[in-house]
Amino acid sequence: MTIRKVISEIDRLIPLQQAEDFDNVGLLCGVPDRNVSGILICHDALENVVDEAIEKNCNLIVCFHPIIFSGLKSLTGKNYVERAVLKAIENKIAIYAIHTAFDNDFFGVNHGICSQLGLKNMKILQPKENNLKQLTVFVPKDYSEKVKEAMFSAGAGSIGFYDECSFTVNGNGTFRPVEGSNPFSGQQNIRENADEDMISVIFEGFRQGQIVGAMKEAHPYEEVAHQIYSLDNKNHHVGLGMYGELEEEMEEKDFLRFVKEKFGIEVIKHSDFTSKKIKRVGVLGGSGASGIRSAVSRKCDAYLTGDLKYHDYFLAESKMLLCDIGHYESEQFVSQQLFEILSQKFSTFAISKSIEKTNPVNYFI
Repeated sequence: MTIRKVISEIDRLIPLQQAEDFDNVGLLCGVPDRNVSGILICHDALENVVDEAIEKNCNLIVCFHPIIFSGLKSLTGKNYVERAVLKAIENKIAIYAIHTAFDNDFFGVNHGICSQLGLKNMKILQPKENNLKQLTVFVPKDYSEKVKEAMFSAGAGSIGFYDECSFTVNGNGTFRPVEGSNPFSGQQNIRENADEDMISVIFEGFRQGQIVGAMKEAHPYEEVAHQIYSLDNKNHHVGLGMYGELEEEMEEKDFLRFVKEKFGIEVIKHSDFTSKKIKRVGVLGGSGASGIRSAVSRKCDAYLTGDLKYHDYFLAESKMLLCDIGHYESEQFVSQQLFEILSQKFSTFAISKSIEKTNPVNYFI
């Protein structure tokens, strides 16, 4: 199986189009038409991880953080990014980054954090906006099912944990073929009355091209009457962060002890205690200050993330306990999550999880 085929299958599971606009996800280096000898999963594709891939005969590294984030103007090995990328290229190893595509995935980074905490009733903290569209198409009644099946196969009609969702209204359509037309039914210059279905489906915007293409391929008309609308609805199954409820509420200090145990950490930076018991918890893996106000609006009692700055601790307005558990520490389950996802999908070559240390932050206790 080629690298191109493997990353295409990964993209089906975790679409790169879910990633944030600022991000640099996808195939960062490597020749996509090479056959895969093995996959190494890691958090950061540093030079020591590339060495590990060489030792394990893995020519595809699937990493969480993109090793190339800003533009490279040269490749001379003058810094840790260039050294890792050069070594990968010299040893014919491809690097594929997934980052915020997995952050925004319902079963991604933040689902892993919530699962570790045992949270129930999990929901997206910051649902994606400007993500959904609606397609309405008019189809001869006898072709209605064929067109729906084609659109469903292309990804239309998926709403949360439901798929093949649509709405159909029957009616009478009219058209008059004029000179130059090759009508499916009727004659030129004579108005035709047709028994038609109006089919409506919702889809994620990035799937528009494939859905419209599939619809037109299945449709019998020479000119297909259809409309596409951008929806104001938020996509509540894609987005940054999650929140949910603990099985039992806890005192704040007990909650911090609980988090330390579950994440295997010794230090948690936190805001002032609020004297509230902790029941609803918000999380956002990595640098998550942007989610503080959303967590407050969701009436979270505590919020777990990383990389909070001094002034970020004021943003909760004493309504919520802020917990900075560390950037890497909040994302530490990602490699295992990706390992389980890819191991289930691919069985024809070895998939390994990196054992190399890549967390640059150390603590003296």
